[in-house]
Amino acid sequence: MQQLSVKAHQGAVVSIDKYASQAGVEVLRKGGNAVDAAIATAFVLAVTHPFAGNIGGGGFMLIRLISGEEVAIDFREMAPALATPEMFLNTDGSVDYIKSNFGYLVAAVPGTVKGLEMAWQKYGSLPWATLLQPAINLAQNGIYLNKYDAASLVKNQKDLARFPESVRIFFKPDGRPYTRKDLFVQPDLAQTLREIAQGGAKAFYEGKLAEKLVADMQANGGIISLADLKTYEAKIRKPVKGTFAGYEIIGMPLPSSGGIAVQQMLNVLKNFKLDTQIPLAPQNLHLLIQTMRYTFLDRTTYLGDTDFVEVPIDKLLSEAYAKNIAAKIDLERATPSERLSDKVLVHNENMETTHFSVVDKDGNMVSTTVTLEEAFGSKAVVKDLGFLLNCEMHDFNINPRQANFQGITPANPNGIAPRKRMLSSMTPTLVLKEGKPFLVTGSPGGRTILNTVLQIILNTTLYNLPLRQALELPRLSHHWMPDTVYLEKDRWDKATVEELAAKGHVITEVDFLGDAHSILINPETDWYEAEADNRRAGWAEGY
Repeated sequence: MQQLSVKAHQGAVVSIDKYASQAGVEVLRKGGNAVDAAIATAFVLAVTHPFAGNIGGGGFMLIRLISGEEVAIDFREMAPALATPEMFLNTDGSVDYIKSNFGYLVAAVPGTVKGLEMAWQKYGSLPWATLLQPAINLAQNGIYLNKYDAASLVKNQKDLARFPESVRIFFKPDGRPYTRKDLFVQPDLAQTLREIAQGGAKAFYEGKLAEKLVADMQANGGIISLADLKTYEAKIRKPVKGTFAGYEIIGMPLPSSGGIAVQQMLNVLKNFKLDTQIPLAPQNLHLLIQTMRYTFLDRTTYLGDTDFVEVPIDKLLSEAYAKNIAAKIDLERATPSERLSDKVLVHNENMETTHFSVVDKDGNMVSTTVTLEEAFGSKAVVKDLGFLLNCEMHDFNINPRQANFQGITPANPNGIAPRKRMLSSMTPTLVLKEGKPFLVTGSPGGRTILNTVLQIILNTTLYNLPLRQALELPRLSHHWMPDTVYLEKDRWDKATVEELAAKGHVITEVDFLGDAHSILINPETDWYEAEADNRRAGWAEGY
């Protein structure tokens, strides 16, 4: 069951999950603001969407208050102090597939609880415990999984079965995964959330929860220490800002690559006259792909954690630099990516993240994306605590002698270092029109996130489409390497695909791209148009 569309005037929340969206709106009804609602929604997702919702992972929150204040909260995970550049390599220099994908060593220091508390301390209005209570109730009393999470349990059953604690939590006594008809109860997670509700983030990072987490780490080859947890910091950062087609674009700064890359692509596209009457005109798409190609090369070449590496942000966001890229783009033929830089070995980045959007009665906007990295993270549930660990360490370049699955070369800004944050594709985004709230958006999807958000911005601004139509248009994505255009299967007309191929684009079909739960504030009516993307599951709620 999905509730894809809601029009509201007092407040709205849209996420992948009915429980989460309803909990967020209930907080708004109680007088909470958009930040309060976002915190409640995030904690509920940790219960109802274990696929990606979490307290054992991290993410980014972008806030714009009606007063005009704008802030980015970075609660991206951090590498433990004992992390080393070659920690996932075998003696022969090859990557250990198991250690780099499953279990305890691949887990970075979680950031979600600290980040949500920081948002609450700075902007929240309701009591902290009040915001966690919906999640506690759902974990204690049980939920029914949505179709996407139920199917994901089946899909990931083999890998979850590597860890007895994960089997105990996510599978019934007979060994079968929970279905949509089974009540799924999580008493361990409920107790963990109670302790966070009572003691705040300190209970998670310094109290007995931390001690239990570290004990489980030590028993299973992990390297997160009590000191790593105690010294973890969420950070307030300055959003990336730019303009396009008369709109103001507010994006997430590094270590999210989203804000810089999306604005760079918009800057490049300013140099071309796109057909505004036919958004999917092949020439529009060709220019879009070419722009993605050059921007993703820059993402690979320059972007990383600015606490550790120097990034030429002003250069990348300058109109002059965008004009220079535009001048290089062949208007008729695809430019082979290997001509732009040496070809490297790449693998697909996984799509397992989740995004939600919030607007309250005053027009405060919150865009939040959280992740465990892959589906169910490292697949390991912390003993007696009920939550999954992330697998974010392999979002670094885990083999400095080669390229990782993001196409990053050996000399790159995203290598492993103690207490460093790995580069992210998460792209929570806010858009203003004439200084007023217009759009809250974002998406899961690995590297495809940036291009999904780009297309939603184009669809709602330059092409002036209703949000429902903007979300339903077919999507494409290109990442420099591999040199292929990803198209959503069965969504594109044959003639368009053939014309792109005739221009030299290599086409690969995928099931879907993104899952962009968004809210548009209609500038003519001031109504909130909350729209859930229909590519996975989704629920729009408002009042």
